[in-house]
Order: sequence, then structure tokens, then C-alpha cells
Amino acid sequence: MADFLQVTTTAADREAATHLARSAVAGRLAASAHVSGPVTSFFRHLGEQGEGEEWQVTLKTTVERYPGLEAHLRREHPWDNPEVTAVPLAAASEDYLAWLRKTVNPEG
Repeated sequence: MADFLQVTTTAADREAATHLARSAVAGRLAASAHVSGPVTSFFRHLGEQGEGEEWQVTLKTTVERYPGLEAHLRREHPWDNPEVTAVPLAAASEDYLAWLRKTVNPEG
């Protein structure tokens, strides 16, 4: 399973989150993306505690495609230092993983 990742980022509004999700899937950097929100976020930024509404983007990809996905999200994101985190998928059906691998293959 270590070859597959769930990647997360957030955006300030639905439009930005949808753009990140749609463009990552269109570029075959992620097999799927889900936009959820708004969610309430609590954080520390520039030395101060903050709170706000954000939209969460969850993407599925392979370890091989992750560097391209991260670069894409950072390039397309309106924030200077966006969250881009990844965790390995611990378990999934073989059929799903085969679909995921095929879908992010740039050669189709």
C-alpha cells in the first residue's frame, strides 16, 4: 500500500478548492479529488492564533506522481505557503488501486 497516497490541502473558498481539484485530476496528477466544506480551521500563523473557514481538498495519487502533484498545488494555490500533506493509504481494494494507478499514468 505504500505506493498510494491521500493528499490534502485547503483553500479559502470553494472556487479555489474546485480549481485545485479539477486541474490536478485533469493533469492526471490525481485519480480523484473531493472538495468538502466549509470547515472551521484553527491555526497559528505569523505568531498569532487564527480561526477561519476553509474548503478542504482531498486527492488520491501514487508516490510516483506525488512530486508533480505537490508542485502543481503549490503553483496553482493562491496562498504563498499552502498546506500540502500526504499520508499513505493503509488499505484499499485491489480493483480500486489498479484504477488509481491506471488513472494517474500520464500515458493513459
